[in-house]
Amino acid sequence: MSNRIRMLETSDVPQSFALSQAAGWNQTSEDWRLAIDMNPDGCFAMDVGGVVVATTTSIRYGTDLAWIGMVLTHPEFRGRGFARALMQSALDRLENVETVKLDATEMGQPLYRQLGFVDECIIERWLGVAQPSASISIDEFSPQPMLDKNAFGADRSALLQRLAQIEAASVRDIAFAMGRPCAGTGRFGPCVSPSKEAALVLAQWFLARHPHEQILWDLFPENNLAQSLGFEFSRRVTRMARGRTLKSNRALIYACAGFEFG
Repeated sequence: MSNRIRMLETSDVPQSFALSQAAGWNQTSEDWRLAIDMNPDGCFAMDVGGVVVATTTSIRYGTDLAWIGMVLTHPEFRGRGFARALMQSALDRLENVETVKLDATEMGQPLYRQLGFVDECIIERWLGVAQPSASISIDEFSPQPMLDKNAFGADRSALLQRLAQIEAASVRDIAFAMGRPCAGTGRFGPCVSPSKEAALVLAQWFLARHPHEQILWDLFPENNLAQSLGFEFSRRVTRMARGRTLKSNRALIYACAGFEFG
């Protein structure tokens, strides 16, 4: 049975979604489609006999930053070097990008270190069930590209425009948050705010819209609002970086967009 690396295409979304389900990941078909749409020339599949058995995606935020995601191998095909080969294909395609980042599971960290990535910080995932509450009065979503670039370190406005079509709101044009479905749950994030108070209002707005639903929330430990809202710790990953040190301000970020997007 022949193996080959090829571009991951939108027609592969059903297979990719099945792959993430087999691994217990929570991405939806729409997450896969968005990841591919954002950088069609930077997403790769390992094709074994016409079946997608491993993937790696990448998103370019200009030439300042790229994000690696969906590094996934079907359990039956692990240990064959597929992840390394796909990662190298992605990195070769990103050679003119100054910084590359990813959120690494414990399983993936040794490979990423061998490829030149170093630890940057911890990302925690917290889970909770949104409790019924009165709706929160909130402003319509207002794009704030400079606030987000100061926080994230690169211009990800194209991604935010796509995510804002699902669910988004602002607080007095100084903070914003978004949400979207995940497999079997919902996601709060990203949330960028200059103050804890505004971020809390946005979190309460999102939870009020999703009573009784399980919600996941990826965050930096130092900006943890989830615990005060009854969420419980689920898992931890390590954010890793390769290349130039990128100036960003994590103090402004109260929820991340997801392990696959940053």
